[in-house]
Formats: sequence, C-alpha cells, structure tokens
Amino acid sequence: MRSAIHHEFGDPTQVLALDDAPMPEPKAGEVRIRTLLAPIHNHDLLTVRGQYGYKPTLPAIGGSEAVGIVDALGEGVEGVSIGERVASSSGRGTWAEYFTTPAKMIVPMPDGIPDETAAQLMAMPLSALMLLDSLALPPGAWVVQNAANGAVGKALAMLGEARGLHVVNVVRRDDGIAELAALGIPHAVSSAQPDWMQQVRDLTGPGLAQAAIDSVGGKASGAMLSLVGNGGTLVSFGALTGEAMQLSPADLIFKQAIVKGFWGSKASQAMSTEDKRRLVGELLQRTLAGELRLPVDAIHDLADIGQAAAASLRPARAGKVLLRP
Repeated sequence: MRSAIHHEFGDPTQVLALDDAPMPEPKAGEVRIRTLLAPIHNHDLLTVRGQYGYKPTLPAIGGSEAVGIVDALGEGVEGVSIGERVASSSGRGTWAEYFTTPAKMIVPMPDGIPDETAAQLMAMPLSALMLLDSLALPPGAWVVQNAANGAVGKALAMLGEARGLHVVNVVRRDDGIAELAALGIPHAVSSAQPDWMQQVRDLTGPGLAQAAIDSVGGKASGAMLSLVGNGGTLVSFGALTGEAMQLSPADLIFKQAIVKGFWGSKASQAMSTEDKRRLVGELLQRTLAGELRLPVDAIHDLADIGQAAAASLRPARAGKVLLRP
C-alpha cells in the first residue's frame, strides 16, 4: 500500500517519502481502516523529528489521526460494521492507504460532518475540550490563551464560547486577529502590539483571568501567569519557542497560582469511559450545530508528502493541511 515513510529521524520535508508498505492486519480488538483523509499535526512532525513523547521504531509510517472506512475486523470486535465511516486519533501510521487501530477508540461519524472536518476532529478539538473540562470553570469565567490561531487555539476559543466562557485569544502577529474574526472568534489581541497585556486586562477586568493556557513557553509563560488572578491556574500545553518557562516567583507566591501541564494523550488514558463518551458527544453536537468550525488550508496527495509537510510548517496558513492516499 502507498505510505508516507521515514527511515530516519529528521526534517520532515527531507526524510518523509512515498514508499510501499505491507497491508496491516488487525489484531484482536482492532479494526483496519481504509484512509479517506488524514491531517498533518505539529506533534506528527515532531514525531518524525524524534522529538515527541512517542518515538516509533524505524522505518515508520507517519500520522496519528484520520477519517476512513472500516475495512476489516480483528478477533473479538463487536458493535462495528465493515463499511462504517469512522474517525480515529489513536492509530499509528495513518499517512497510508490503510491503518489499524483499537476498535474501542474509533468514533462513528454522522453524515452531517464532512470528511474534511471528521479527519481533524478527534485529536486537537477533543484535546481542547478535555482541557476546558479539566479546568471546571463556571460560565462567565475568563480564560486567556496564546497561540490562539493554531488548531487547538481555534477549537478552544470556539468550544469555550459555546460553553459560556469568555476566552481572550492572543496571537503573535497583527493579521492573526482578522484570521480569527473570519471564524467568528472574538476577543483577539496581538502580542506584536506593545500594550497587548493591558488590552487583555481591559477585557478581563480587575479580577483578571481564572485560567491561562500557554503553548509558547519562554518569556510568554511568565506573561500569561501575570494575567491570571488570585488562585488562578496556568496550564502548559506546548512550547513553540522550545524554551523553558520563565515564571515570576512573586506571581506564583502572592497569587497562590497553580501551574500544571496538560497532554491530551495522557488525559485521554486517565479519563473514564463515561466522561470520554460525554465529551465526544458534546464535540459531535457542537460540530453539527456549527459552533465548531475546522478550516482546511489544502489537501495534498500522499505522493507530495514533502511539499505537504512544508505547507504545514508555513506560518499564517489558513487551516489544517490534509493528506489524501
């Protein structure tokens, strides 16, 4: 089968190439899925570089999420039909014509959700919803996040507003404000402006935000902590700068702030089946209701994996880059 494979860790635009791989056979409890569309996530590219929390055995097929058609059932699989359209973000090697994944981790996709949305629905948006759920904030609370024009940031902004939260969305360039406005996302602030922190404070009011979500790291982490009120929480979700968090001891001590990390993979493993079903149900409902919109920048053929990886790394892209086997 056609697959996007890397034989070494390194620059995804250089080490990924179209190659042939054996058709995978589903083990007990697994299903095989014929891929329709698969997204390129930042963590997929970090995995190709060998810099993510999961390091595959080489040679490896890239990708971790896709929408597709159930093609074969492993031993003991029940409640799943061959021919069913499903989404999965728990597979490995989704940048291929076929991949296998645990049957209990797939989600049937309603007809009202197109492939372009279904392909990217279960990883980033579900992580954003799990993060919001873990904060347990009441309606009307203020949350501030940076990297707000990334995939998780956009999803968190829309899902937070749908839940009755007020989300301040910090972007690193001025034109990012228009990008969010085009999706109907309010309260956008550009950190390229010298008074951006005061703009955030003007929105949240004197009580500041009850939570801040940092995906940048370095000095940005300290800036986000300063925008949290007494007893607030700073969540480290990513580190786009690759730098260690720089935090003020005064903010930590006098605000009695909480700092914690969030990794969607670990959170999903620890979550009860009931809670996961509840959040997946909410995600599907909000998508069908138009409260969550997931734009696509481009769809590339699997043969153009190098070009697709470069497009995914490009700043200011309009949405997710998808692969079609």
